[in-house]
Amino acid sequence: MRANWVTRLFFLFLLFFVYSEWVFLQSAPPKPEILLPGETLVYEVKFSKSILRGISIGTLSFSVSKSVDNKSYEIKFEGRSKGILVSLFGKKILQVFHSVIDEEKFRVLKTLKRDEQGDRIRDSEAIFDYNQMKVVFTEIDPKDPLKPPRRISSEIAEETHDLVSGVYRLRQVPLEVGKTFETVVSDSGLVYKIPVKVTAREKQDTVLGDVWCYRIEPEVFGKGRFIEQEGKMVIWIADNERKIPVGSRLETEIGRIEVKLKKVQIAQGK
Repeated sequence: MRANWVTRLFFLFLLFFVYSEWVFLQSAPPKPEILLPGETLVYEVKFSKSILRGISIGTLSFSVSKSVDNKSYEIKFEGRSKGILVSLFGKKILQVFHSVIDEEKFRVLKTLKRDEQGDRIRDSEAIFDYNQMKVVFTEIDPKDPLKPPRRISSEIAEETHDLVSGVYRLRQVPLEVGKTFETVVSDSGLVYKIPVKVTAREKQDTVLGDVWCYRIEPEVFGKGRFIEQEGKMVIWIADNERKIPVGSRLETEIGRIEVKLKKVQIAQGK
């Protein structure tokens, strides 16, 4: 199994942190009231297959702050593997994203990422240029400074998000059962279009208590899609004023992966 596929599978639930071009081009973007400096969300990732049920394989965390100049938001994401995932694939996986978002137009300006898979380490930067309407992705190997950088350039939309920043935009979208739209994901310099359906409104047992949530099903698996494997993904977003993503479930070729919200921290006075 390729390391890149393993990493994408582990962090696949990031795909509900995406930008909906169909939704947001219908009207002027709302002020991002939900994106609050000081908010931290922590998730646990569990794996289930045959007798290996409910085994924790990693943690995910997100935190929001304002930039020094107070003109942009900064979102940090960290995902770490642990336990059986390390045993299964023989390596630790760490991904750290640092996303910078323009406060006025709420679009991603820059993404810094560190990707560690065992001894393999890659540092990358994606710069989003809205004058030339393109993203330029540059990746280096910090352990081999003489190796030429890998560069990819792709066209982007007027408002574009990376995997991390898009969750806070999606949290502003009016959701209703039966709604369908297409999301655009920019990752590692490439752009993916993913159909999404809002299929139900269900009550979920969460760290916040019993919460009514929208069930969302993005088509991320399949030939030519973000993950070129067989599988299915479901995510749940709370139907309340904060619209916090509370969990996700992935049915994959190697078993079921579940992501569940474990901790919410909000700045005082927010």
